[in-house]
Amino acid sequence: MISWRFAVPTVLGAAALAAWITYVVFPISPPLSEEIRRMPTVSEATGDQDLAASEDEVFAYQRAAEAILKRNPNAKASADELPLITGRIPLPKPRPLPRP
Repeated sequence: MISWRFAVPTVLGAAALAAWITYVVFPISPPLSEEIRRMPTVSEATGDQDLAASEDEVFAYQRAAEAILKRNPNAKASADELPLITGRIPLPKPRPLPRP
């Protein structure tokens, strides 16, 4: 009968060796989807139509921001304006260990 001290490391070693061989022989390459293949190149993305579309998007974003600020004029969109913590922060006191 084979002892567990010999069998467990042997099986783990064989699995690691098989995984390494699989990794070396079959490199991981993600398949290209149709969306990635259809993405425009840099030269295609600098056309006038894209600039007009981006200007429309900026205008729509600004209108949405103004509508939000009309509902709540005190809303702030930046974390830079938050006050810094200047006082002492109390830490929780350690609890005594439970006795059996």
